[in-house]
Amino acid sequence: MEKLIKNARIIDFSKDFLGDIYIENGKIAQIGLDIEKECETIDAKEKVLMPAFIDMHVHFREPGFEYKEDIESGSRSAVRGGFTTVNLMGNTNPICSRMDIVKDVMKRAEEVGLIDVHQCISITNEFDGKDLSHLEDIDTDIVKIITDDGKGVLNSRVMLDAMIKAKEKDLIVGVHAEDEEITPYSYRISENIETIRDIELAKAIGAKLHLEHVSTKEAMEYIVEAKLKGFENITCEVAPHHIYFTSDEENYRVNPPIREIEDREYLLWAIENGFVDMIATDHAPHTKEDKDKGAPGMVGLETAFNIVYEKLVKERGISLNRVSELMSKNPARLLGMNKGEINIGYEADLVLLDLEKEIVIDSNEFASKGKNTPFEGLKFNGEVIKTFKAGKEVYSKE
Repeated sequence: MEKLIKNARIIDFSKDFLGDIYIENGKIAQIGLDIEKECETIDAKEKVLMPAFIDMHVHFREPGFEYKEDIESGSRSAVRGGFTTVNLMGNTNPICSRMDIVKDVMKRAEEVGLIDVHQCISITNEFDGKDLSHLEDIDTDIVKIITDDGKGVLNSRVMLDAMIKAKEKDLIVGVHAEDEEITPYSYRISENIETIRDIELAKAIGAKLHLEHVSTKEAMEYIVEAKLKGFENITCEVAPHHIYFTSDEENYRVNPPIREIEDREYLLWAIENGFVDMIATDHAPHTKEDKDKGAPGMVGLETAFNIVYEKLVKERGISLNRVSELMSKNPARLLGMNKGEINIGYEADLVLLDLEKEIVIDSNEFASKGKNTPFEGLKFNGEVIKTFKAGKEVYSKE
């Protein structure tokens, strides 16, 4: 299969130029000016072409909660937002603590055929907070990350042992930093206390630690301090809603919650200064009934780029190169994938954007089953025109 995309503004973490990209056999085969080929040709004049986005924090709810989302609806939501790779959390039913569940999810994703999927396995067996015996059976050719996302690992010795095992198997430990015993007293202290504990353990053991949805100024300060001391085994992500809203503006229920203005401003500072590794949505679809009952979370795949473009590029003057680093290059590197950059030989996972187009968020248009979003009715610039997976068009606005 061949495809030629011409006259685009081509942007990745290190490039920003007008030119053409020729795709052959699912990979980028040629980059330059005035490329001519006898194949399908797309004129991308006045459009931006970037590496497709990669989301390190997604809930597709399958197996067990398909009434909220399933792999097909989630995949369609992803490509509509410009994403071709997602990292799925394990808080399904059954909880993803076994390789047979991982393989079933991967098979379903392959059948749908729109995106690449990485499925996490739980840190503790069935989220019981204690048992790590299932980690012996992980196929590390398939699974790269373990996480009990949705809850923290309360027992420090259990987390220490999990990090020792993760280092032995070269796994990444993804942490939802929350001490649930402290949460009723203070959500802030709850996040901060587990963040500093897990950083100290990772520093001592040398395990790869990935801190999920960092939301407080203090938690990010601990991460900045560790990075300044050279601990390259520690990475972190920030969610779009935590850099957009403050608690004075929006009380939509998410976990961790929307924080105060000082938190948002520090997260933005950390992004500007290179301490945040990636933007990840924590895409969490719920039915209206479940949200009305207090379920935390929002859908995020179809609004992520708009929020990031508005808050980082338009308001803060952060470059699209940095956006591409946060949303494509760094997550690809963490997962060990040959994508996230525009270079010859890389997979042709690409997104075509119209940055001048103003859109209004309308959840009725979402491909996700989830319509739970606090961004309903808000206006943003930037629209995903087409998404390509290995050179194949998997989404088109037209």
